[in-house]
Order: sequence, then structure tokens, then C-alpha cells
Amino acid sequence: MTDLVPTPSDRPDPADQHRRSGVSPGAAPDPGADRRGARGGRVRVVTVAYNPGDELERFLSSLKAATSREVTVVIADNGEEHGVVEALAAAHGARVVGDGVNRGYGGGANLAAQGLDEDWIVVANPDLVWRPGSLDVLIDAAIAHPEAGALGPRLLNADGTVYPSGRALPSLAAGTGHALLGRVWPSNPFSARYHGGNEDVTHAVGWLSGACLLLPADVWRELGGFDDGYFMFFEDVDLGARIGASGRVNLQVPEAVVIHEQGVSWKARPERMIRAHHASARRYMRASHPAPWRAPLRWALSAGLRAREEIAVRAARRG
Repeated sequence: MTDLVPTPSDRPDPADQHRRSGVSPGAAPDPGADRRGARGGRVRVVTVAYNPGDELERFLSSLKAATSREVTVVIADNGEEHGVVEALAAAHGARVVGDGVNRGYGGGANLAAQGLDEDWIVVANPDLVWRPGSLDVLIDAAIAHPEAGALGPRLLNADGTVYPSGRALPSLAAGTGHALLGRVWPSNPFSARYHGGNEDVTHAVGWLSGACLLLPADVWRELGGFDDGYFMFFEDVDLGARIGASGRVNLQVPEAVVIHEQGVSWKARPERMIRAHHASARRYMRASHPAPWRAPLRWALSAGLRAREEIAVRAARRG
């Protein structure tokens, strides 16, 4: 998942063409749509736990009212407090996978998705609280929009404000502008375009936050899930870009509402997370823009990211 620094992409942004409900991007219908049928079939929910506290209990408890479909929950245990995770899993009928290795977010989600034979896969942070019926709303939207490769809900912060979870895939220049200006001038035009609008209808975006994603299982299998070369952050940006490149769209469904009690992992180890975040940003930038003629912009963005990383680390140490 990613939430601080944007990443640039030269890939076409489907949100520029398909912004409103009734999205009709011209992509071929999903061949899995008929198999999923009107009721939507079975769902696998995967989450990645790292020495969780009470948030995992809230996640599992609230999930029961989020959907009427048949749900299998798989938890990737990336931490050391295995007894806590195992006890919560047993209490809620979930399965735990992991061998003591911290694979990061994308790698943990991929591990929990192995052997996927359900019709849908949901990747979600363990610090989510599901609103009743929210997952059913997402699945119903996916059935109505077979052109969608991924769908995400409206994420609300714990105080009720909207978290910008559906964003654009900015150009390299726009990514540089946001990286350099995002903290000192939050309302700058680069950041405003990157974060997108607060639309109240189902609409296409460049990518969706990995804090809560629904994908048809056949799309997940075709794309191979996350690129687990991103230990933390930007695996969702990369996945969203690959979904767009495959001819599908990323749809945000604001009628589905989920509370994101974010910050649990950050509060525990902020410096490590800040550095992982910026390392992933640089990796994505290099992978997306390898052309030699783009080197000056890559250097500028890399410099901006490194400066921002050090500022954020110093602020975390003071805090």
C-alpha cells in the first residue's frame, strides 16, 4: 500500500477518459463474469498482520456483517507474536500462513493468496473496520462492471474525513512536483491532481489503495498478484498500472464505505517505514521510466524524494 509520496507513470491513466458511473472503457468483457454469476460466488479475504493489537479483532469481527457471501479469511503472519494471531484466527474461523519470515505487505498478501480457488479476492489492511454490507456493495459493483480489474471502497479516516484512496497515475513531471511541494504546499496543483476529486459516484481512477482492494480471482491470477519486490508501499500503484495496461479499469465505489484506522504500523516503527516508503518510490520511478532521455527528471525526482525522506525521518525522531 502507499499513501505519502506519489509515483509517476507514463502509462495511460484510464481516469482521464472514464470518470463517471456507467464506465464504458471499451475493454473486453471479463470472461469470468458468467462463472461468478448473479450472486457473486465465494470470496477470499487476505490480510497481513505484523504483531497486531486490538485492530485485528475489530477487522475480523466487523467483516462478518460486511457480506452475505461465503468468505474464507487467510492471515499472513509477518511478525513474531504468533500466539496472538493464531488465537484470533481460531476465534474467527480464519487460517494463518507464514513461516516467521517478514515478506512485507505485497509478499504477505501473495502468500495468503496462494492456491486461490474462490471467485473473488480481497486484500485488506488489518486496521480496517468494515461497515455492514460494504463488501457486498463492492462485489455487486464488480458484477455490474465486468470491465473492472480492481475495485476499492471509499476509505474514511477514524475521524470521519475521507482518505484519498483512488488516485491518478501522474506523469514524471507531476510526480516531481508533488514530491517537492507536497509537504510545503499541500494544495499545489500537482498534488491536487494526484489525489483526485471526492466523487460520489462510481468512477475510474489510475490506482487504488492496497488498504482495501477487491479483484476478480482470475484477474489476480493472470497478473500474478503484487510485485513483492516492493517490500512496503507502491505495490498497489504498480498493480493499478498493470491493471490499466491489461485493458481493464480500476474503479472506486464510494457507496461502499470502510473505516481505516491507519497508522498502527507507522507508530510502531516510523523511521523504518518512512525509509521503506521512499525506497519503493525510487524503485517504481526507475522501473517505470528507464529511458535515458528521462534521466534528468529521474534525478530531480530522486533528489526530491531523498530530501523529503530525511525531513520526514528527522520529524519522526523529534516526535
